[in-house]
Amino acid sequence: MQVKKNPKADLSRNSFIFFQIGLILILAITYFGIEWKFTEHSDTFSYEIVVPESDMEDIPVTAIKDVPPPPPPPPPVPEVIEVVADELEVEETEIRSTESNQEQKIEKVIEVAEIKEEKIEEKVEEVPFVLIENVPVYPGCENQPDNASKKRCMSAKIDELIQHEFNTNLGADLNLYGINRIYVVFRINEHGDVTGIQTRGPHKLLEAEAERVIKMLPKMSPGKQRNRPVSVVYTLPITFEVREESL
Repeated sequence: MQVKKNPKADLSRNSFIFFQIGLILILAITYFGIEWKFTEHSDTFSYEIVVPESDMEDIPVTAIKDVPPPPPPPPPVPEVIEVVADELEVEETEIRSTESNQEQKIEKVIEVAEIKEEKIEEKVEEVPFVLIENVPVYPGCENQPDNASKKRCMSAKIDELIQHEFNTNLGADLNLYGINRIYVVFRINEHGDVTGIQTRGPHKLLEAEAERVIKMLPKMSPGKQRNRPVSVVYTLPITFEVREESL
């Protein structure tokens, strides 16, 4: 079977027309491409810094002086060495050993006296009678129940002794009429003995009489402070009155 060609389907006839159309399009694109102008935009900013005149400080210019170099140190003083001539004789000090060998004999022995230790007596504390923790115990007051009772008992015993032994006639003999007071201070030491008697009165004879009577006080049990025997100071006023006899 023979194939027949369609005369309308022949493309070679129209090829020249298509060529001309394409050429015209290319030339048009090229022309417009050459004639087109591009405008370049540039974003440029300008800045101006203004500095106030008050903030501008003048920087002083300091001139640097040329400092002269320090003077060189003085030359060292040469040490003078005294040269001893060989002809002079120099005395040499001989150092003898103090160590003794076994062959040497010790001719003299120095005796050392015996050192005696001196006993320093400890000072005993003194406490007033009114402040003592444990009062001295007067003979006959041992059975008192407490410290206050022993104080009252002791004072009563001393008053009784003075009333019986003190010679009040001395006041009349000395013409000391009226009320006479003799102040007596004594101590009952850490052994219970009465010591350190001091008296002060209107006459020396009355002071001596008061001292005589106080020396008659018996030995007592010593007072104690913090469970330690101490010296107790006792103050006693002796008062009596001498009346003038009326005729």
